[in-house]
This record gives sequence, C-alpha cells and structure tokens, in this order.
Amino acid sequence: MGRVCADCGRDLPQTSYTSNQWSKGIGLSRCAGCVHGHSFDTPALEQSDSGRYNQSTKADFSEDDLENPFASGAFRWVARGVYTGGTRSGQACVLKWFKTGVVFEAEYFALDIKAVDKALEIVNRFNELNMVNKTVKINVPAVWVFQKPCSRAGQKALVEPFIQNYKKFNSNTGWMDDWGRWPQVMQALSHFSYHISGGNHVLCDLQGGIYQHELVLSDPVILSSNGDYGVTDLGRDGIISFFSQHDCNQYCRPNWTKPANPRQLFKPVPGTTMLRRTVPTAFSRPGNTRDYGNWY
Repeated sequence: MGRVCADCGRDLPQTSYTSNQWSKGIGLSRCAGCVHGHSFDTPALEQSDSGRYNQSTKADFSEDDLENPFASGAFRWVARGVYTGGTRSGQACVLKWFKTGVVFEAEYFALDIKAVDKALEIVNRFNELNMVNKTVKINVPAVWVFQKPCSRAGQKALVEPFIQNYKKFNSNTGWMDDWGRWPQVMQALSHFSYHISGGNHVLCDLQGGIYQHELVLSDPVILSSNGDYGVTDLGRDGIISFFSQHDCNQYCRPNWTKPANPRQLFKPVPGTTMLRRTVPTAFSRPGNTRDYGNWY
C-alpha cells in the first residue's frame, strides 16, 4: 500500500514515510526525503568531533570483491576496498550497496542521515563526561557512485572506514554482551541517551571496534518515541522493551532517568530487529550519508 507525497507527488510505499508523517493521512503526508530536505550532492552534517570521516574521494576495489562480498543482508551487500586518495590513502574501507530491486534508496538514506545526526549529538555530550580514557566515535559513511568501467557503474553505494576487531555490544531489543568493561560503557551510553533526550530517544545497536585512543561505532540505531528514525526504530515500544533488559552498572549515574514501567515487548536478540512494516535486513540499516565521491 502506497501514498502520494504531498510535496514531491511521487507514489511511494509506507516505508518512505516516518510514522508521524504517515499518520497525517492522504494529501498531507510528506516523504522522508522532502521532510528532511536532503539531496545527496550536498553535505548533510557539519563536521563533528565524534565523527570518523572518509577523508577521501577515491577508493579501489576488485570485480571479485563485488561479485563475492564478504557479508550480505536481506537488501544490501558489504565488500571491502582500499582508499586511493586523501589522508586515508592506502587504508581499508567498506562498501555497502543495495541489491537489485530496492528502488527507494534516497528515502532510506534520508532517514539514516537524521539518525546519525542525533547519534553524533548524543555521543558528543557523552564524551564530555570523560567517563573512560577513550573517546567514542561514529563512522560517518558517504554516498559515492560507481564509475566506469566498473560493472556497477552509476549505482550508488555507501563507503566508510574499515573497523578492525569488530564486535557487537548491544542490540535495539535490549540484548547486550555481558562480558568486559566496554559492553558496560555502551549500556551506559544507551541509558545516557534516554536521560539527555528527556526520554524521547535511545541510542543503541552499538557495534564497532576498540582502538588505542578511541572506540569507533558503525550503523547505530535510534529508538524514538515517534518511530521517526527508519527501519530499525522500534518506537516507544522499543524503548520500553530495551529498558526491561537494562541493569544499571558502574558507569550509569544515579540521577539518570528511566521509563517508569519497562517491560519486554520484543525478544532480546543480538541481531538488529526491524519492524515488519519496513524492509527487513540482517544488518543494521545503512549509516549516515554525507557527500558524493567517485569510485575509480
């Protein structure tokens, strides 16, 4: 079931609208691309101290990498490449692109930009607490376009710096890794996000790698009271369910607020859970997109 966007006039599926816009009804609903005003030829975010950026406009890859990606979700592939320009030249990067049949990339990207905007804002505030001796950062992917003679020339893809020693700390349903200090710090970050947002948001599905001076996250999820942050935002029910699994640890502050009556509404699983009204995937949704680059 689709609906015509009141701004752009396109007949789009429900997945192209936030919950708030869909509830406005026929003739009033505006798609995510129109609401957030993001065109992918212009930067969407200001540089953030908590962002880890591509700092490059070129990357190299082999056709074998594209034909045999090292990971696959329900609607996108993930492969590895190497930066060939900029300050990251010679370093590894990750390519993520949609499989054939997914035609609403712009709407997904627009919602993801909004999610990473909020995640960067939260992480900046968290870093100010100096709770640990490392800085928490978030990979900020960019939308690039495959160029000829690549077999996928013209197709858009996401690119971001490669993360070493990748592990998952918690999910968007409240599952958490219960071993070691960093999972506790990440649980505290999720709790902090609820407190600092007045109970409207939870930053979760935290996954990434630990480096000498920083911890780098990729593909974070925002749960929101209105369900406005894309395919992995489980809404108010998701927030309540997340906190049904949360036990405060040494990194949580006693004054941080929590939902009054948390209860389990989603099964806590390590994978990223999607609402069935959206396109499902085995991966976290595509990360924030910032600018265009070129594939060479």
